[in-house]
Amino acid sequence: MSKDDHLPSKSTNSEITAFLDKVANIPVDKKPGQRGRLIFALDATASRQPTWDRASHIQAEMFSETAALGGLEVQLCFYRGFGEFSHSPWYSRSDDLLKRMMRVFCLGGLTQIRKVLKHAIKEAKKQKVQALVFVGDCVEEDVDRLCRLGGELGLLGVPVFLFHEGNDRRAEQAFEQIARLSNGACCPFNADSPQQLKELLSAVAVYVAGGRRALQDFSKGKADVVRLLVHQIGKRG
Repeated sequence: MSKDDHLPSKSTNSEITAFLDKVANIPVDKKPGQRGRLIFALDATASRQPTWDRASHIQAEMFSETAALGGLEVQLCFYRGFGEFSHSPWYSRSDDLLKRMMRVFCLGGLTQIRKVLKHAIKEAKKQKVQALVFVGDCVEEDVDRLCRLGGELGLLGVPVFLFHEGNDRRAEQAFEQIARLSNGACCPFNADSPQQLKELLSAVAVYVAGGRRALQDFSKGKADVVRLLVHQIGKRG
């Protein structure tokens, strides 16, 4: 958990545009009609309970928005307390994932992002994983080791999308490097804006399930956070 007492940083339009632009340019390795597979990882140390509670309700959007695209399989991962790391089975129903998340409560402890990345590598070697999403606020580990694992995920074709809550500069730099090495993306978000997190998570889920065209369709009638991406796609023709 972060010890920074400052208010959470807010994503600017340019930051969100850059993030979504990056997402749109990442190829999706998935056969038509096949469910996209997404690992959804969260920091569950003590300061994370409010974000965990929000994410528990937001996750339903990932399933509902991808149902017509062949669907989505999501595996929940989290760490907390003294060296505790856990992962769920693969879920194809929102209710099943929600029940699992509702049984979790946050405990104080140090970050264990290394375990998240190593687990994603293991899963990707067993069966194709289209993306890893991580939501956290700080890094208390050796950044070089995390970057090496991020690079391994990049070689396996698993982009890491990191959502950074707060303004811990060390975490920001580490997340950006992991994103770059895995061919993923990093974006800060405002913890006081659940809508912002929902739009970002849904956008990645839709892209994992259906690619760029699906993301363009998804943007119709949605908030600026998604329409910014369509604008960037249009500029590239």
